[in-house]
Amino acid sequence: MEGNDQLGVIIPMLKQVGAGIVTEQLGCSTPCASFTVSGVLDHMTGLASAYAPAFRGDPSPTDGGPSAPGDNDLATRFQLAMDALLDAVQSPGALQRTIDTPFGPMPGSMFARLVAFDGLIHGWDLATSTQQAWDPPEDVVAEVDAFARQAIAPEMRDGDTFAQETDAPLDATPLLRLVAFSGRTI
Repeated sequence: MEGNDQLGVIIPMLKQVGAGIVTEQLGCSTPCASFTVSGVLDHMTGLASAYAPAFRGDPSPTDGGPSAPGDNDLATRFQLAMDALLDAVQSPGALQRTIDTPFGPMPGSMFARLVAFDGLIHGWDLATSTQQAWDPPEDVVAEVDAFARQAIAPEMRDGDTFAQETDAPLDATPLLRLVAFSGRTI
């Protein structure tokens, strides 16, 4: 299952969780130690807005390309950014392009998988913090897990990008084992 297929499942789930967040929950803490609920939404909106043009082969907004309107509220910007990212990652040539990432240039096919991992984990963060369901299909979790365990190098675990892996309970689901791998405390 390619990363764009994974995102075809994960992004609609993210949008559903995002739509279920109420204003009073925006300041709540999340399992992602760096962010509140609004911080996760803002982080994901910013990344999606930055990477959608790259997947399409367009200039990024900082390179003079179009950017999302800034006068929408965070919930609306999140929904629009998720739509744009999904459209971009499924556009012709997206997986063949080289994407400039925080980890250096990377094939679009590989970066889409990394984005799927990020989306799956941050979706869990949001759902957990706002008491919503987060039940991605087992095959998607398995594909993301297999990729993440090969791609997340020890030097990436700087406490900011990724924390050190934590221990999952013996009876943890595959999703919770992946969440613990990401550095979250279960």
